[in-house]
Amino acid sequence: MAKNIILLTRFIWNEVRIYMTDVLTKVQRHKNMQHIRGKDTHIEIILRKALWNEGIRYRKNYKAIPGSPDIAITKYRIAIFCDGEFFHGYNWDVQKARILRGDHGLYWVDKIEKNMERDAEKDCELEALGWSVIHFWGRDIKKHTDECVKAVKDRIFDMIMQGEHDEG
Repeated sequence: MAKNIILLTRFIWNEVRIYMTDVLTKVQRHKNMQHIRGKDTHIEIILRKALWNEGIRYRKNYKAIPGSPDIAITKYRIAIFCDGEFFHGYNWDVQKARILRGDHGLYWVDKIEKNMERDAEKDCELEALGWSVIHFWGRDIKKHTDECVKAVKDRIFDMIMQGEHDEG
């Protein structure tokens, strides 16, 4: 049975803005948030399968280097992160304003900004160790998997041409 979505209007400075209310109860939303995975997410699996099918071998959640990248191609020292849009701040200027209007907005903005800072710190650490870092948004992995694989293959080619890979 379909739920009705109630649209609320709010008048602010002679503008009409339309907000959608959450169609889930607080208990349902809590349960959904509890089940968000940290590893082996759908987007990681899509990209891993595509890389494997291209003959690119990797390690999953490689803990030997900072940030435990979702995919680490150790032969070429390439660390790949599959970032979800919400938790890693996709289109942050727009999303931040939207999140601030919601429940616990300050909490979420602070959490996401800390995630973004940590991502940048880990990227710097990896680059200092000689690793090449690639981030893909989940939406790009889902809709343009072939382009993501091409980006990885291009980076591998660059590493080979520069002689920056481990033999074997």
